[in-house]
Amino acid sequence: MEISYASPSASSLASSNSALSSMPSSTRPVKVIPLQHPSTTSSSPAGGYSAGVLVKKWTGKVKQMTWINWMELLLPCSRWIRTYKWREYLQSDLLSGITIGIMLVPQAMSYAKLAGLQPIYGLYSGFLPLFVYAFFGSSRQLAVGPVALVSLLVSNVLGGIVNSSEELYTELAILLALMVGVLECVMGLLRLGWLIRFISHSVISGFTTASAIVIGLSQVKYFLGYDVSRSSKIVPLIESIIAGADGFLWAPFIMGSAILAVLQIMKQLGKTRKHLRFLRVAGPLTAVVMGTTLAKVLNLPSISLVGDIPQGLPKFSVPKSFEHVKSLIPTAFLITGVAILESVGIAKALAAKNGYELDSNQELFGLGVSNVVGSFFSAYPTTGSFSRSAVNHESGAKTSLSQIVTGIVMGGALLFLTPLFEHIPQCALAAIVISAVITLVDYDEAIFLWRINKKDFLLWVITAITTLFLGIEIGVLIGVGVSLAFVIHESANPHMAVLGRLPGTTVYRNIQQYPEAYTYNGIVIVRIDAPIYFANTSYISDRLREYEVEVDRSTGRGPDVERVYFVVIEMARKLIHPYTLFVFMLLMVCSS
Repeated sequence: MEISYASPSASSLASSNSALSSMPSSTRPVKVIPLQHPSTTSSSPAGGYSAGVLVKKWTGKVKQMTWINWMELLLPCSRWIRTYKWREYLQSDLLSGITIGIMLVPQAMSYAKLAGLQPIYGLYSGFLPLFVYAFFGSSRQLAVGPVALVSLLVSNVLGGIVNSSEELYTELAILLALMVGVLECVMGLLRLGWLIRFISHSVISGFTTASAIVIGLSQVKYFLGYDVSRSSKIVPLIESIIAGADGFLWAPFIMGSAILAVLQIMKQLGKTRKHLRFLRVAGPLTAVVMGTTLAKVLNLPSISLVGDIPQGLPKFSVPKSFEHVKSLIPTAFLITGVAILESVGIAKALAAKNGYELDSNQELFGLGVSNVVGSFFSAYPTTGSFSRSAVNHESGAKTSLSQIVTGIVMGGALLFLTPLFEHIPQCALAAIVISAVITLVDYDEAIFLWRINKKDFLLWVITAITTLFLGIEIGVLIGVGVSLAFVIHESANPHMAVLGRLPGTTVYRNIQQYPEAYTYNGIVIVRIDAPIYFANTSYISDRLREYEVEVDRSTGRGPDVERVYFVVIEMARKLIHPYTLFVFMLLMVCSS
């Protein structure tokens, strides 16, 4: 079948046929493929997928799933269990698990003190949640347990409700773990992890930097030998430190400073020299041994010790004090956000390095289940640790078996070693926390953003300053608010480029990036680098009018003209709702 096509302007070209006929021409066969238009009886409506189509698509996927797919969905650990190579992986997993266990025992006690809890609750939080995550988490290298930032958030919110010495404080910390776990599970099941993508990395970096400074200042009291008021703002902390200077004690200051110096030296040597990498892992354990030895030998009354720590595994108990749930909701959301941005981000990076796929929603669900189960065994909120995950990866961990080994190490410490922990100096645990948070002060990121993107640098500064001076919750809210404002501004004011033809081609490119591109007087070709919708139609119409009025003769070709006669809009791959197109055309007509 022969098909011929002609445009509406074909008749106006008829007069030029005589001129064209004198030019040499060559004919070649052209295959015409008619378009296959969708039938009107299609099950998919014109406006998009209906609910019935989506349900049918989902049920089709469910029917195609085998029992192996169901097992991998419900228990992600089955993916690595089925393919586990015992001869290749076992030694690496055992070594990395023991390494992280040695690192986690002192860190867990230190972070519990930062959260305002007794050290035993840090050990509880580093025990059972690890086993649960190993079965339900999808990352094979992420190291779960207590972390400094979450501990600070727990201390900040609970300190405003009740005194840390009261039993209610511990009950609320355990209840917060249950709330965080439920929220993470719900977001994972509903696949809502994408919501956090709207928070800029600059906000997270600025927030983490400010929080690290606050954490460091809050631990200084164990070096100085006198009490400092609990606060998440830098000004009250500094005022309290200065006001209590009369109670300064030299013994804890010298011991804490010496242990901190040893930790930093070991960490630096472990990073810079491969054959001394073990020093980075052994740092916290060395601090504990060193501090305990000095405290035993010197026996100075001015050095406060950890004191009695209960021996044995945690017992099952239902979280209490549900009447305080309402006051804990904002912190639960904040901790969940930190878990998504930090833990899932780390897990994705480690998965890419080790060559396997990771479902962020499944990962979020795994973290949630570990928190829910942990809350029934006296654990406070846990998440993935950046430093321990990096060490776990560097130690050669292949699967989540390393997490199970770490959990066994923690269980052994709870069963047999707690009597030895009674003589650990408080300043040694504070030195471990300060050494850990020093790496969170990300000033390199601020310098990088200043060079690359001033807007992101401004976001970093705003978040860091507001977090330091106004508190953690307000700082995060302001940072997220400004970040969303930038997203909305970029969406409502999209980038638009004037295109020109590259010499000798039919390719059109941005004339700002390709100055050699040809433009033609009286004609402006514009590309809109964003989908058109109701929020940006006014801005786009204003910019198009500017292009029509302003005539650029510097690079144009063809006869000189006094105005622009044609504005050509390149709209390839632009999604436009019919209502938005109507509004856009109406604005153009009204402005003319």
